[in-house]
Amino acid sequence: QVQLAESGGGSVQVGGTLTLSCEASESTGNLNCMGWFRQAPGKEREGVAGIYTYDGRVHYEDSVKGRFTISRDSAKNTAYLQMNSLKPEDSAMYYCAAGSNLCGMSTGRYNYWGQGTQVTVSS
Repeated sequence: QVQLAESGGGSVQVGGTLTLSCEASESTGNLNCMGWFRQAPGKEREGVAGIYTYDGRVHYEDSVKGRFTISRDSAKNTAYLQMNSLKPEDSAMYYCAAGSNLCGMSTGRYNYWGQGTQVTVSS
């Protein structure tokens, strides 16, 4: 059972930057994809970004393209989400996910989930 631990959330002003980290409890070698999702109060959990662990290919949800960057450090079993030019609508609980399926924006593609880290963007 892979355990994921997020960190790096916090409160920033509009236009600010945060970098989230997600550390896996074991090697990500058996995991095909790591991703980030977010969920605002009263809304469904939505995919933000995903990265293939073996070749680094990435994909993003349209609203974060050009602002967010997902990356991974396989040696540290860690994935990152750098978030620039943050907007109030980016405020949410951010969750790290990992799985052996193809990357995608559907929660069903992922087998393992972290507990989440809160991001709040104020104007």
